[in-house]
Amino acid sequence: MSERHGSLSINSENIFPIIKKWLYSDHDIFFRELISNGCDAITKLKKLEMMGEYTFPEDHKNRIQVLVNPEEKTLKFIDTGLGMDADEVEEYINQIAFSGATDFLAKYKDKTNEDQIIGHFGLGFYSAFMVADEVHIDTLSYKEGAVPVHWECDGGTEFSMTDGNRTEVGTTITLFLNEESVEFANEYRAREVIQKYCSFMPTEIFLSKEGEEAKEDEEPTSLSDTAPLWTKHPNECEKEQYLEFYRKVFHDYKEPLFWIHLNMDYPFNLKGILYFPKINTEYDSIEGTIKLYNNQVFIADNIKEVIPEFLMLLKGVIDCPDLPLNVSRSALQNDGFVKKISDYITKKVADRLSGMCKTQRDDYEKYWDDINPFIKFGCIKDEKFSNKMMDYILYKDLDGKYLTLKDLLPEAPETEVVEDGKEEKKTETIFYVTDEIQQSQYINMFRAEGKNAVILRHNIDSAFVTHVERASESVHFQRIDADLTDDFKENVTEEEMKETTDALTELFRKALDNENLLVKVEKLKNEEVSSMVTLSEESRRMQEMMRMYGMPGMDPSMFGGDETLVLNANNKLVQYVLENKDGENTNLFCEQLYDLAMISHKPLSPEAMTKFIARSNQIMMLLAK
Repeated sequence: MSERHGSLSINSENIFPIIKKWLYSDHDIFFRELISNGCDAITKLKKLEMMGEYTFPEDHKNRIQVLVNPEEKTLKFIDTGLGMDADEVEEYINQIAFSGATDFLAKYKDKTNEDQIIGHFGLGFYSAFMVADEVHIDTLSYKEGAVPVHWECDGGTEFSMTDGNRTEVGTTITLFLNEESVEFANEYRAREVIQKYCSFMPTEIFLSKEGEEAKEDEEPTSLSDTAPLWTKHPNECEKEQYLEFYRKVFHDYKEPLFWIHLNMDYPFNLKGILYFPKINTEYDSIEGTIKLYNNQVFIADNIKEVIPEFLMLLKGVIDCPDLPLNVSRSALQNDGFVKKISDYITKKVADRLSGMCKTQRDDYEKYWDDINPFIKFGCIKDEKFSNKMMDYILYKDLDGKYLTLKDLLPEAPETEVVEDGKEEKKTETIFYVTDEIQQSQYINMFRAEGKNAVILRHNIDSAFVTHVERASESVHFQRIDADLTDDFKENVTEEEMKETTDALTELFRKALDNENLLVKVEKLKNEEVSSMVTLSEESRRMQEMMRMYGMPGMDPSMFGGDETLVLNANNKLVQYVLENKDGENTNLFCEQLYDLAMISHKPLSPEAMTKFIARSNQIMMLLAK
């Protein structure tokens, strides 16, 4: 072949700005493109060999070799694939931009499957120009009598093509790195990137420094696991294999709780493993990683179109060769097919969890405290998932027993109350606790009356109970310190308590220097309880929402009032205060009763806690006199 020169573009606008600015956002991704092109070339040659159209030489090994040369600032990618002849180089390398950039985009951006040019030499190759000033190709086709080809381009619009000197079937791509990208010629940096993108490619990948002799006693180690665990049938996998894979991929040495192995061939091909990690919510952020692969080629982490949002809290891998990718192989096409894949993943997770609750209840309960944030988040975000899981949501009561919503509600069917000709569904209240220590006074009162409550201590629970109330109009959740039910009080009218309430309200407002203080006086059955604070469920949820959305300056009283101080008229301390309005230490006792009530409701501010401690010491000194 005589030396040939040509242009890669017939327009002033050429392909390289598109490659650099539109298709690829990560400059290290050229490793993935060049190595996966080599893997594809090897796979195709294997198929030809199986069909009898080619015979591998003796001692042939299919592999990808990556050579770094920091001195020369070069990278070489060498494969043993089917290679190219001059016509194929012309077609796959030169012709790709003949129509100009605009026509190129129109032609290829929506192509998938058979029409997709990624997967053989073409667009992926051009990612090399993101990091290289000059690129060379040396290739020899598997075809009998083929002549080796040498191709080179300096990253502009001109190329040259001549006969080459390669003697083995396959392709070598040499990158002469630009000054901004010389880091990739470092062996450790190259290893890091290959492990990021190519850890599970179907061909062995070896990395070495060019010119460096391998040690005789050292067997080179492939950077690629060619048969990852997700490609196997679940029946073939042992527990230790799942754990080892988890440690290897996610570098997390805490054992996951359990996992779901996805294995589907119809109506689309999807395999993967989803792990439910054990999370220490005090120290760990609830943030997972789902790695998405296409035929063992890494695509990206946490692609929302494929993976339901709530499952991104998990850790796992999903491999779906049927994913409709754009030509950069880095993003998804808008396709209804993607939604079907997402729905399937959601369904499989719901089936696994509900099945575990039915047949492995002990294990399910053991995992529940760790997995419930994932499940509750999923219910809030996905209606179909919520419908499947609502009967399998567990609520832990004060005795540590796990109950479903049906267990918590009366067995009798919902009754209808007729009032003034209007029909209303009966609503059942489920009381809950968010902090067993903080709310211990209220818990003790509940236990004394033989009442139960559930523990909801996670920050997602506030949103979740609202979701449950919307899904089931007959259920209402209320924190145990939201109000005092009639079970805790003696049966007295407001008129009977009016004089006492007015007197104590005036006394406490003056002592606390708070004219807006809300005071309520009740005769509680438990005489030991002196004071409490209540906050309506509606006000609390509104306050939580304001904190969530960063609105701390808004007045909570706009939405149903602030905390109410409840004083027990049957308590001797409260009686003492009432009887000694002008006493020397009455204000002191009022302040102490208020702080004691607040402590059982929520943490005191630093200033309030300092005053409380000083006042407690003062009161003890009075007793010591």
